[in-house]
Amino acid sequence: MAHFSTAPTSPGRPPPSDRPPRFRRFIVVRALGIDYGERRIGVAISDPTGTIAGPLPTLKKRRGHRPPYGELEKIAEENGVEAIVLGLPLSLSGEESEWTAEVRRVGEKLGERLGVPVHYVDERMTSVRAERVVRRRLGLSRGERERKERVDAAAAVLILQSWLDGAGRGLEDGAPEEKP
Repeated sequence: MAHFSTAPTSPGRPPPSDRPPRFRRFIVVRALGIDYGERRIGVAISDPTGTIAGPLPTLKKRRGHRPPYGELEKIAEENGVEAIVLGLPLSLSGEESEWTAEVRRVGEKLGERLGVPVHYVDERMTSVRAERVVRRRLGLSRGERERKERVDAAAAVLILQSWLDGAGRGLEDGAPEEKP
């Protein structure tokens, strides 16, 4: 269920729905971020206020096998997820590939199964940024930094945080949507 800001309005000030778009309040949504890969699936969840993304355990996926829909559904249901945000693997030139189509298929099916909207965020360079974060900033031992699961979880956090911040919204249907 979406939550609206309860910020009081000043006397004489129009209600939020009548204000210009830049003054409207954002709807708070609990979202699940996914970095979908061939072998691992990085997963992140937003906090209850829809402000900060945090990592969840990375899921394993066997190449050539169906995605772990059941595990993703369980995570979504346990956390009251109201939206799914998937990293969209575009080429450096911004073109879609067969893998992009696969990620879209997974997103559509997961969204249908959960009955929630699916959003896509351009994930170009996300894994590189995630690797830098894991290797340089987390203060982990070398062995822990080398675990690819940590990089996948960090990539999912970056994807979801980008969407929460508004920078990644608008790749649905290939055209940017206007931000409220």
